[in-house]
Amino acid sequence: MKVSISASILDCDFLRLEAELRAITDAGIDAIHLDIMDGHFVPNLSFGLPIARAVRQTVRVPIYVHLMVINPETLIDKFAPYADFVIFHIEATEKPADCINRIINANCAPGIALNPDTPVDKIQPFLSQIQNVLIMSVYPGFGGQQFISESLGRIRRVREIREQNSLNYTISVDGGVGPTNAGKIIQAGADILVAGSAIFKSTDYAHTIRQLKCLTP
Repeated sequence: MKVSISASILDCDFLRLEAELRAITDAGIDAIHLDIMDGHFVPNLSFGLPIARAVRQTVRVPIYVHLMVINPETLIDKFAPYADFVIFHIEATEKPADCINRIINANCAPGIALNPDTPVDKIQPFLSQIQNVLIMSVYPGFGGQQFISESLGRIRRVREIREQNSLNYTISVDGGVGPTNAGKIIQAGADILVAGSAIFKSTDYAHTIRQLKCLTP
């Protein structure tokens, strides 16, 4: 099964943002993952529209904007011009249907993210309306955390729901993803691996990306 790698840029060298973006695209990355953190839904702050705009102007690969914010419906229209996919957290809004409609109306593909302690059943009513499920395999807010092994069962469950209902969403996994566990995550059913520190803390981006795709030992 072919898997895609999406680079989370939180761990890149922001003093050399353009060079880093060009380096990972030259190394074979399939997409860029932008974690937008508000300091409320998660305890950290990341970056906003200027970075999203700069990334959009630099790369030609798909961009996933991951809104780790309270009331994401208030920010969708602002970030959509710089995104191909906009992903919101089911835990962060009381208006998931409105979020999905706003994303579609902004000509982006909608996705829903699920924290490690949120039951998969909570997103099931919306799965026919979205194009991506993002399974958080760490508690969101900080890079470099260890993969939560119970996430493998959650990946399998989301894949089973897709197969049983003939749905079309892709399954992304974000958090603690690296060459040592990529094979198990892919085997469980992931289509897209989101990796940050595993890529940007390595000395050879292309080799690491091939390892994540299980194309090289």
